[in-house]
Amino acid sequence: MKKNVTRRQVLFTGAAAAVGSFSAQLGHSETPKHSHPHKSFKEKNKPNNSNSEFSYYSRYRPSFGGPPDSEEYLGKLVPGFRKSGLGAVPFEAPDLDKLPWKMVNGTKEFELRCTPVRREFLPEQYMNVWGFNDSMPGPTIEAVQGDRIRIIVHNELPEPTSVHWHGLELPVEFDGVPGITQHLIPPGKTKVYEYDLHQTGTFFYHSHVAMQEAFGMVGFFIVHPRVAYDPPVDRDFGLIFQNFFIPPNSNTADSMRMDWNWHTINGRSGPYTTPMVCKHGERIRIRLLDFSPMQHHPIHFHGHTFWLTGTEGGRIPTSAWIPRNTTLVGVAMAQDFEFVAFNPGDWIFHCHMVHHMMNHMVPQVGPHIRREQDVANYLDSLPNRPLAESVLEKPAFKVPGYPQKMQSMSMNQEALRKINGKRESRGMRKKWHMGVKGLMTVLRVLPDELYHRVMHSDENIAPGEIFEAIAKGKFSTDSS
Repeated sequence: MKKNVTRRQVLFTGAAAAVGSFSAQLGHSETPKHSHPHKSFKEKNKPNNSNSEFSYYSRYRPSFGGPPDSEEYLGKLVPGFRKSGLGAVPFEAPDLDKLPWKMVNGTKEFELRCTPVRREFLPEQYMNVWGFNDSMPGPTIEAVQGDRIRIIVHNELPEPTSVHWHGLELPVEFDGVPGITQHLIPPGKTKVYEYDLHQTGTFFYHSHVAMQEAFGMVGFFIVHPRVAYDPPVDRDFGLIFQNFFIPPNSNTADSMRMDWNWHTINGRSGPYTTPMVCKHGERIRIRLLDFSPMQHHPIHFHGHTFWLTGTEGGRIPTSAWIPRNTTLVGVAMAQDFEFVAFNPGDWIFHCHMVHHMMNHMVPQVGPHIRREQDVANYLDSLPNRPLAESVLEKPAFKVPGYPQKMQSMSMNQEALRKINGKRESRGMRKKWHMGVKGLMTVLRVLPDELYHRVMHSDENIAPGEIFEAIAKGKFSTDSS
């Protein structure tokens, strides 16, 4: 220590350091702790080639990385291609729009309308639900930590409503709970919510009238840090899982029921869910919100191991991150998944509850193969099995429990065009949609040249062409 440093200087320096530490926390960037605190990601482990950020982990092929307590383990802190110190990457919620805003006297002002919605769950299968701005789920509200926001809520429903800002710490008068903090907003009336955002994370807004929640009224509310968290991600996706009961021969959800036969991701049922598409080697974040009325979801991702890095409460400290490929997400909970997309291909991302991997699970309606007979009479008791009409009899019916295969819903050519005509699904296997139902979607990890063909070119791509190129290794990476 220098002899001529005064006590005043020492105190001043300490205070400045404390302020700097607090500013860094409020400045919205989480810097992971390193075993070598004076070395950066690149300096700590010199890469073996230009495509590797860490010496023991490859972003382009299966790699265990270092030991479980290392930063390289399963790609835990391996950064994306984006540089540190930048703003957040734009948020993407497939099949949903973002809510526009305008700056009014230093405040970001949004207009949110509570509306009935006619949502196309599957091609030509339109269902009556409720949402916001003619969308179910509603459009994403996207803001930045430190913003002051004003949300003007217009009630265009036939009954009173309110809006709650789930997970946000705000003045009590804007919490949106009927009776407790505000009067309900009558039909045709407006309420203004205005507050500052000091948090960051995956939040959401929804009606605080129970049956309206079950009828679909929810939307993402994403608050980004001003400086993106380390390690930086290249893509930031969002998925909202919901369940509805819609009786046979009806297209209106029944919010009073306690069982569910339609399942949606961002308002679409698989295979009408739009695939998420990324480049081989990128670091990806997927934010998942379970807004089912009363159903939890064990979420499984194929081909990769992800790290749980956040919840509806905000960012999790890196020391508490958990590696998973299946994780349970409960009602009104959000979880952020991060991983390096090292494994090229079309990978399914889905709920693992079997009845959530199907569409329109209802008893048979209309003529049966055995007229006037309930299938329950013979499934478990072959001697009592009624005779089937001879033209429909199959030897397989002598096997207890047959048939168990989900009876596929028929789709005409126009419906198939809607599914396969999306840019995001170009080049997938010809019958890919047969294995994607209910709470199922796909993450496509595409090498650079194939990503460009799918997402940016207008050339004709035959069904299965991209899949076959990946399966046969007909692509290159920067590490080749």
